[in-house]
Amino acid sequence: MADPEITAIREQIAARPRSTEVAQRRLDIDARGRSFPLPPDVTVEKIDAGGVPAEWTSTPHAAADQAILFLHGGGYVIGSLDSHRHLAAEAGRQAGTHVLAIDYRLAPEHPFPAPVEDSVTAYRFLLDSGIKPGNIALVGDSAGGGLVVAAMLAIREAGLKLPACGWCISPWVEMEGLSKSYVDRADTDPTVQKAGILDMARLYLNGADPRHPHAAPIYGDLRGLPPLFIQVGSVETLLDDALWLAREAGKAEVQVDLQIWPEMIHVWHQYYQVLEAGRRAIEAGGAFILSNLEG
Repeated sequence: MADPEITAIREQIAARPRSTEVAQRRLDIDARGRSFPLPPDVTVEKIDAGGVPAEWTSTPHAAADQAILFLHGGGYVIGSLDSHRHLAAEAGRQAGTHVLAIDYRLAPEHPFPAPVEDSVTAYRFLLDSGIKPGNIALVGDSAGGGLVVAAMLAIREAGLKLPACGWCISPWVEMEGLSKSYVDRADTDPTVQKAGILDMARLYLNGADPRHPHAAPIYGDLRGLPPLFIQVGSVETLLDDALWLAREAGKAEVQVDLQIWPEMIHVWHQYYQVLEAGRRAIEAGGAFILSNLEG
């Protein structure tokens, strides 16, 4: 039986006006994010994380010595703190941690590797704040889900200790549109299509190698990375990206927990306030983080 909640959400998405202008798309995604009100017990504090605009979000019982580094989605071209604040805050609630969400630089103004560099800078900020690597989890959706793994590779290359774990929500992990699901899920995914993905990849890469591990982490050396939790919807065009990441990580002896959620669309978690499956998915991610943090 079809889930009536996700059916209603799919209809809403299909009815949205769609702009091709980057500036308008940024305004649109931020407006959608702000339409989800924060619960009254969420505290938000804007900060400078070593030169990267960021904000702390927390709920009353969040552990002060543990943190999520949250990396928002949007194809490295759109998205912001506003678009993902509600999701970041709820991830922190379910994990019982503070959340540091960063407003990393976006393409085309700031192409690859700017988001990777900003992620490493923010991770250093957490370490300099006294939070141990084993008490830090990286969490991201879509492009941010790929950035979770890319940032881990860059963190390791910088000589820093790796975080405790990573939670990748509907991750985008390759820049060439090679996944078969771009074709066989084209009619079922109301959000992400191959042409749009390739355009964002073009803006992001700005001529860089599309198989550079910091852009497409499936081509990186994943050996030694911490446990990964990967969630993806069955109707997504990015389904094969998630499967590809899980396969490459598993081949590299990384502990991987892969969940494929029936009927779910790209980053269904963001609708958790009106979608039970979104709430359950975030609860599962929070439980994964809790099981991997040292504290």
